[in-house]
Amino acid sequence: MSDTAADTDLRSAMNRVRVEVGKAVVGQDGAVTGLLIALLARGHVLLEGVPGVAKTLLVRSFSRAIGLDTTRVQFTPDLMPGDVTGSLVYDARAGAFEFREGPVFTNVLLADEINRTPPKTQSALLEAMEERQVSADGVSRSLPDPFLVAATQNPVEHEGTYTLPEAQLDRFLLKLVIDMPAREAEVDVLRRHADGFTPRDLEGAGLAAVVGGEEIRAAQRAAAAVTVSDDVLGYVVDLARATRESPSVQLGASPRASTALLATAKAWAWLGGYPAITPDHVQTMLVPTWRHRLRLRPEAELEGVSVDAILTAVVQQTRVPI
Repeated sequence: MSDTAADTDLRSAMNRVRVEVGKAVVGQDGAVTGLLIALLARGHVLLEGVPGVAKTLLVRSFSRAIGLDTTRVQFTPDLMPGDVTGSLVYDARAGAFEFREGPVFTNVLLADEINRTPPKTQSALLEAMEERQVSADGVSRSLPDPFLVAATQNPVEHEGTYTLPEAQLDRFLLKLVIDMPAREAEVDVLRRHADGFTPRDLEGAGLAAVVGGEEIRAAQRAAAAVTVSDDVLGYVVDLARATRESPSVQLGASPRASTALLATAKAWAWLGGYPAITPDHVQTMLVPTWRHRLRLRPEAELEGVSVDAILTAVVQQTRVPI
């Protein structure tokens, strides 16, 4: 089989993940694609939505479709860093301390309601997300590969929550907003439940693994190999600089934000069968990749200006390379 044919088969396998997740989750095709792009780009995802829009079910279904181990952690105010990363435990029989791995040692970590735990515990994830390792007692322990953190938060309820610090937000490759489903999709959800579907029984819904770890790693390498011209690189930089110059923005897109946009655009281009990134790929991925990285000026927030609207305006006002 030629490299081109192998790449086509690999792309088809990754695209089948979306179909498989659709057996359990209705009306969230964009979020499923976002999770797939984050996986291909070796990044992490922040899922924001009100309760009851299937955020947890989405991640569980996605994990099952890609055939990887997953662990769910319910973040609470009393959760300690060691409850996530693991800790040193004294073994009386051996007379020594041993490291007991925490739930972060998995392929897909579902951090449910991440903004309900204090910053001390939130920051425990920083090393895991950035370096893909956990350090304890001077020893660094590598996390499984692939590794993806999918964190959820409720944008409406603020009592008993802790705002994610900028450094933590910056570690998420994408922020996906899970909206209410359309009427037809919501009717379909009710129809499935009326026919006996239960979110706790994904096997009964017919979900199965359509890819494995080796295929995912090969797809990640293929997505990273997508080429990009100097003109498109310059376009990404121009977009970032435009956010910094916006009068409504206090903190614009950083160079890390630019590299994140490049990575997501590569993954989106590869999924679509393109050998190189086009400005369209950059524009498509800009809002979900940058919406959580900008900080607005207080007066802009008071006026009801949204980050998404600013990013849309930046795209419209920045010259596109031909």
